[in-house]
Amino acid sequence: MKTTTLILGCGDIGTTLGRELIELGHKVIGVRRRAERLADTGIEGISIDLNDAEAVATLPDADIVVYTVTADRFEEAAYRAAYPDGLKQVLSVMAERKKQPKHVFFVSSTSVYAQQEGEVVDEHSATQSTGFSGVLMREAEQALVDHALPGTVVRFSGIYGPGRDRLIRQVSEGRIAPATPPMYSNRIHRDDCAGAMAHLITRALKGEEIAPIYLASDTEPAPLNEVMTWLAKQLKVESTDIIQSPLRRRASKRCDSSLLVESGYRFRYPTYREGYAQVLKEGGFLSPQRA
Repeated sequence: MKTTTLILGCGDIGTTLGRELIELGHKVIGVRRRAERLADTGIEGISIDLNDAEAVATLPDADIVVYTVTADRFEEAAYRAAYPDGLKQVLSVMAERKKQPKHVFFVSSTSVYAQQEGEVVDEHSATQSTGFSGVLMREAEQALVDHALPGTVVRFSGIYGPGRDRLIRQVSEGRIAPATPPMYSNRIHRDDCAGAMAHLITRALKGEEIAPIYLASDTEPAPLNEVMTWLAKQLKVESTDIIQSPLRRRASKRCDSSLLVESGYRFRYPTYREGYAQVLKEGGFLSPQRA
């Protein structure tokens, strides 16, 4: 009998993951407000507003539940509804089922960290975010970690990939981050988000050891200036406009995903070079004279 995986908030990451799981033999059900967007993906779509408690109660049973909901706006109320309140409601519903999920996954973010001085952070580092987004994400994480249902939190760093090309566009406009002080950035390609999740789901289904929290970020944290300088070279543009004010508000840390690698996951795009090379090529950013 096929494993049934329920992906709640089945957007870009969820759809990419769903396709991978279908290839592994799963039946995948994707839940989002507009399920018609899942047409031609192989994912069985269900239209549900996950803020509606009565609708959440109608969710189908599943062996694996992946909660990858995103807030629809950057406001505290939207974040509370999407993360701690939404996840707690789903956990409450699933815990009452005769057939409970074997494992629940919550897609979180490295915004839970507050480090700003280039410190190395991992799953055991302090999470003392002062912004509402990190605080509410951490509340949702703890709700899963403390719940009776088996669960795992996966903290993604900055996601990039097809359609997520803001940094490339900034560089193409001649903008660049200052070289000093170094502002460390961390990223993970969209396909590695899906790959890491599929890897951990497979471990959970096999009954293999799985940690309560994983940090998922590529293997080379790098100063933002270095990344943008590399991109400028690929694009053959000159960087003249130094970005200042937005960077002062950014946290600077170095994410260590060793625990994920030790679990057996191998990054498809281990550093920004391999990942952005793929985005530049597939996204048509390299003109014939640039290629």
